[in-house]
Amino acid sequence: MTDQGAAGGVAADRLELCAVMPVYNEEEIVGSVAESWLGVLDGLGIDYELVAIVDGATDDSEQILRAVAERHRRLVVDAKPNSGHGPTILRGYRRGVATADWVFQTDSDDEMPAASFGELWAIRHDVDGVIGIRTSRNQSAGRRAITRLARLTTRVAFGCRLADVNCPYRLMRSSALAPLLAPIPDDTFAPNVVLSGMLARSGARLTEVPVPHHDRTTGAVSILGWRALRAAVRSFGQTVRLSRTRIAKI
Repeated sequence: MTDQGAAGGVAADRLELCAVMPVYNEEEIVGSVAESWLGVLDGLGIDYELVAIVDGATDDSEQILRAVAERHRRLVVDAKPNSGHGPTILRGYRRGVATADWVFQTDSDDEMPAASFGELWAIRHDVDGVIGIRTSRNQSAGRRAITRLARLTTRVAFGCRLADVNCPYRLMRSSALAPLLAPIPDDTFAPNVVLSGMLARSGARLTEVPVPHHDRTTGAVSILGWRALRAAVRSFGQTVRLSRTRIAKI
């Protein structure tokens, strides 16, 4: 079920920015998060759309977002059956490169503030991508190991030197992102890891910006323990396979 523009649709006039926000069971905070992003993006004077992609939520996240969208024409609510975080991100990216010159992704859990976006937007002119580095992040030993594995994998497989290859706070030029999306399967578990590597190998001009990170105050992390380990192994395999894809230089 989709309204206010079909996912993957092409606007008559390209926007400056398509901001993509995957949503799954964040009813306690998603309304205020969306309002925060709308306020920041409006304040920067950007011609944009904020696309909240509801990934089969079983709570009232969709209804809350639709109520916000009634007051804010820039908010697009795209609801679909559950397919996972990675496929949801890719759905947003594919829409974004079709509708806007820049694509940005953030999560809906309020762990990284909308207020930091202005710094990324201000330095975009001379680069193809601005990737956040999560600062003050508290991680379990298992999560730290997974983060290191992702960084090591992209370094060995792609020659990527980014510090936070899976950061869900990234601004990418559509002309650099679009050709990289084609070979990525829709069921890819961690597309941001793969795209970090692909962007680096393509010769895209990348820079990194520290972004404050704080622990979530509502909801719960959906993948923990052995599920997180299995997910990391799956992501590792997909990243290695996709590293064999021929990537045209920018």
